Amino acid sequence: MVLPRRRGGHNHYPCPRRAALPATALLLLFLLAAVALLYVSPPPLSDHPALASSRHRSSHALLNSSGGGGLVEPSRREISRVPRGGWTAADDQWGSKLASKFYGCSNSSSKFLDSGVITHPDHYLMIATSGGLNQQRTGIIDAVVAARILNATLVVPKLDQTSFWKDASDFAQIFDANWFISYLSKDVRIVKVLPDIGGKLRAPHRMRVPRKCTPRCYLNRVLPALLKKHVVRLTKFDYRLANRLDSDLQKLRCRVNYHALRFTDPIQEMGEKIIQRMRERSTHFIALHLRFEPDMLAFSGCYYGGGEKEKRELGAIRKRWKTLHASNPEKERRHGRCPLTPEEVGLMLKALGYTNDVHIYVASGDIYGGARTLEPLKALFPNLHSKETIASKDELAPFSKYSSHMAALDFIVCDGSDAFVTNNNGNMAKILAGRRRYLGHKRTIRPNAKRLYSLFLTRGNMSWDAFSSKVHMFQKGFMGEPKELRPGRGEFHENPSTCICEKTDPKTLTKSNPRSEQGLSNGTEGGKATSEPTVPDNTGEELGGSGAEEDDAPVEKDEIVDTEAEDDALVRPDDPELEEVLSD
Repeated sequence: MVLPRRRGGHNHYPCPRRAALPATALLLLFLLAAVALLYVSPPPLSDHPALASSRHRSSHALLNSSGGGGLVEPSRREISRVPRGGWTAADDQWGSKLASKFYGCSNSSSKFLDSGVITHPDHYLMIATSGGLNQQRTGIIDAVVAARILNATLVVPKLDQTSFWKDASDFAQIFDANWFISYLSKDVRIVKVLPDIGGKLRAPHRMRVPRKCTPRCYLNRVLPALLKKHVVRLTKFDYRLANRLDSDLQKLRCRVNYHALRFTDPIQEMGEKIIQRMRERSTHFIALHLRFEPDMLAFSGCYYGGGEKEKRELGAIRKRWKTLHASNPEKERRHGRCPLTPEEVGLMLKALGYTNDVHIYVASGDIYGGARTLEPLKALFPNLHSKETIASKDELAPFSKYSSHMAALDFIVCDGSDAFVTNNNGNMAKILAGRRRYLGHKRTIRPNAKRLYSLFLTRGNMSWDAFSSKVHMFQKGFMGEPKELRPGRGEFHENPSTCICEKTDPKTLTKSNPRSEQGLSNGTEGGKATSEPTVPDNTGEELGGSGAEEDDAPVEKDEIVDTEAEDDALVRPDDPELEEVLSD
């Protein structure tokens, strides 16, 4: 039998040795390249020299932090390579290139009459605020506007002295009361104490209005009591005014918030001294508002990597509030409701291009897990500071007994920083975001927690360049740029669009923006205000109070109450104590 002939004949059989040579050479080249890459690449985050040394440091060396136990594991799901120098970004890290085209404008229109013309001589409005310093600040702002709506004289608001924060300070111990009264004199008549009316000291009629009560709501509910009783005290005055108002009332909010509310000289001077000392260390610095207290974490229902110890400790705290239901940590984080951990904040900043030589001022309470929780952040950014490390105990002694005074110092430093960063979306973060927009769109970084969640979850499966590129993409719209928020979107304190004007006259582009507290920029000269949505004519009502001291009064006929959806689930818990814990 004749065997079939192979194609090409027997002289062209493949040679095994010749085929093996190129494959062996390629394998050797691949191995050499891999070894070279190990020497050239930066070390993993878990092997970072700063992290290794920080394991042996005391909590004193890490911001003197102390906490209630749990540990956020620094090694979980680490990115395999974290560059030491940072990823250089095209955008300016310390400010917006478009900022010079916008300015704060809060002057009233010609239709806004002087308070001496409209104020009823014997109608007085008293306000009792609630919560921490920044929640009370929003109450004070809205109290001025409410008094204007009612054409009443405002008595300097009474601060909350019995809440979770246990601070006995009155208004004049935190804010400059004389400046507050004189600055707003043409808008609202304000007195320090309730005077005698007709030779008699009248007891105020106590009542509570619904949350987000509109001007018509105030006229329907409060004005009749004023006409009859002459003095009305509105209790638990937090979020009791509609978010959307007409332009003149919104601009009044801005005049109160950004000009009339000024801290007392001792607080202001100490805050500026801390800023000066930060600038002596570095030309630019970041201020990080870090909410990572045990109570805050317990309420969030999130898991932060501390194992069974964390679940047990935070679970025990959570049981104190009967209004909280069983949590789903994965769901909460997926929906962006979990504060970023210090490690996640550090990775976000590194990905945005901040190098490890930048100095960071940390404004925080007692951090859960203490110094060990801060270790991953300090590994990435070794130059961490706080008011306790920048100022001496003697310097802080006049303020340290009062939580509101210490919070005010943090507020001043965060406001004066070159870049403000937050790991949460609480009241201080929102107020500072709005203030920094008004005062020149200073760099303000709010984490896009919902988008970053999935990125942090899978960060070990991608290169550093891919990770930082995605962080840049996800953070667009969360960097404090002009017009990144649609007018009317979110709370007005966070997005004061009515009070931000865009320059339209070329001559004004080179003109300095007068932002001193004595002079306000006028939105009608050289620019136009960012458009604000029309105040709705008809909405439903979110009830928060009533003509008496109840929280579930029926809606009056044809009454308007603003019901814009909240963008932060943390600010409306049902439990009063819990609300106070979360208020700042």
